[in-house]
Amino acid sequence: MGKRELTIDILKKEAGTFAQKQSKEKLPELYGVTDGKAVGTYIEHKFRAYLTAKYAHGIDFPEVGLDIKVTSIEQPQSSCPFKSARQKIFGLGYSLLVFVYEKADDRRSKAAVLNFLHTIFVDKSQTADFQMTSGLLQILENKGNKEDLVAFMADKNLPVEEIEANKIADELLKKRPGLGYLTISNALQWRLQYSRVIQEAGKIDGVVDLMQDGKDEK
Repeated sequence: MGKRELTIDILKKEAGTFAQKQSKEKLPELYGVTDGKAVGTYIEHKFRAYLTAKYAHGIDFPEVGLDIKVTSIEQPQSSCPFKSARQKIFGLGYSLLVFVYEKADDRRSKAAVLNFLHTIFVDKSQTADFQMTSGLLQILENKGNKEDLVAFMADKNLPVEEIEANKIADELLKKRPGLGYLTISNALQWRLQYSRVIQEAGKIDGVVDLMQDGKDEK
């Protein structure tokens, strides 16, 4: 019997299940590890292996329009490739699956435990910057013009040249952007911060805590 194809809906369900199971495991290989990137790589590989055992081989997350992020609750953030300043207004162009963990080391067993507190799915339509999109939407609501939009982008230090800012303003006047829920800080790589999506998960369309159903049943 062949393995099923992986879809976004299946992946979301499996992510919640994986996080719940993973929270009960002792991990000697992560004992004493404080490097968040190393923990993230370990979990991503483990999740990939978990899916590969059940679904089609060669799982390619970008192919289904998804990127996986693993972050500690102490500082829920990660880096992200910078493609264009437009991502801050129109979104990253793909959805995010964010595993949020709390790490503890057990001295007796010399093993780490990663307690997954949240597994958040952020639809690509919600992956723009909150302050940038909410400010632009407010200007449009107040019948702001092209100059108002360009001035706001400049005030917010959007890393874009004036010609591109004018082009973006023209697009915004034709079609309003969706409200994003990430905090995206300017850097050589985008710095994505997830406190807001953790807080808003389940309250808005497109941002869901995949572990929430299990918590509600308790």
